[in-house]
Amino acid sequence: MRKTWVRLGVVLFLTVVFLFFFFRSVDWAEVFRYLGDVNLPIFMFSLILVPLHLVTRSLRWHFLLVHEKTDVKFSSMFSANAVGFGVNFIFPGRVGELVRPLYLAQKEKIRKGFALGTIIVERTFDIFTMCFLLGIFLLARPLLSSGFRTTTNADPDLYLWGIVGLAFATALLLVSLSLYFFRDKTLAVISFFLRPLPKKFSRRVLVLSDDFIQGLKFFHSLKTLFLYTLFSFVVWLGIIFYYWIFFLAFRIEVSFFPLFPYVFLTMVGASIPTPGMVGGFHYFSKLGLTTLYGVDPDLAVGATIVVHAVQVVMTALIGYAILWKEGISLFQLKKLGEEQAL
Repeated sequence: MRKTWVRLGVVLFLTVVFLFFFFRSVDWAEVFRYLGDVNLPIFMFSLILVPLHLVTRSLRWHFLLVHEKTDVKFSSMFSANAVGFGVNFIFPGRVGELVRPLYLAQKEKIRKGFALGTIIVERTFDIFTMCFLLGIFLLARPLLSSGFRTTTNADPDLYLWGIVGLAFATALLLVSLSLYFFRDKTLAVISFFLRPLPKKFSRRVLVLSDDFIQGLKFFHSLKTLFLYTLFSFVVWLGIIFYYWIFFLAFRIEVSFFPLFPYVFLTMVGASIPTPGMVGGFHYFSKLGLTTLYGVDPDLAVGATIVVHAVQVVMTALIGYAILWKEGISLFQLKKLGEEQAL
């Protein structure tokens, strides 16, 4: 119980700190003026695009699950993603990341350990994809000087981080490959370093590591690996496309390609385990809009609040509709994820 309260206190502290910096020096009259100037037709179109990442993530997930079960239904994968992200948006601790595979495992009669492993693989490839896209962008940025302005002194640093991004993405892929093809040795090494730690914790880490390696079964097929990697880019290019359309509705004229670093920053903010991504997402979104593209801070605040609210409401509605149809409560799913996390 004490551990739970400490964790909750840390989460609330982080949320308050990020929100403080997000809302600092906001002119609410200006914020509402910007909100009143939204292009409604484009904004309505952006609403339709909100579930796009649920569709592309579900299509990508198939390439991991096919090695365990060949006939997993698309509707099951979509439902799992919708309810999982719905839980993430409402509760702290990223419990939805556990809910997604556990929900699917129950629905499709798949081994829970394997399903959990696929989510670790998914997140690993999300990091790989965005680091790769960020690296490509930063290296190609000199060709986009008209659409992405920075000080001349920043160019060497941007070039350096471009190389770092590409190197990290490549290293992440190579490590994942090595883990799979040298599974026994990898687990033996992990076990050796876990010896000084409590047995319960060590056993948990070993099981999680093995789940991750099992989720890498698709590496045995170059075709499947290529398709999964391709769909990883489809997922994130689709997310970038959504933000591009949304910002057009707010008359923030940023080209598609220069949005790569912004989406990378919001991914970092969203990874902070605050309730519903509140605080972390907001701060990093405002930081990206103001520092990368020179957007007025009040416009950045208004656009960020709306884009976050839209994603939360739309995803939660889809998730709630699925749960209502199946007679499952949101708190039952939360408990399912928490039990696995213990």
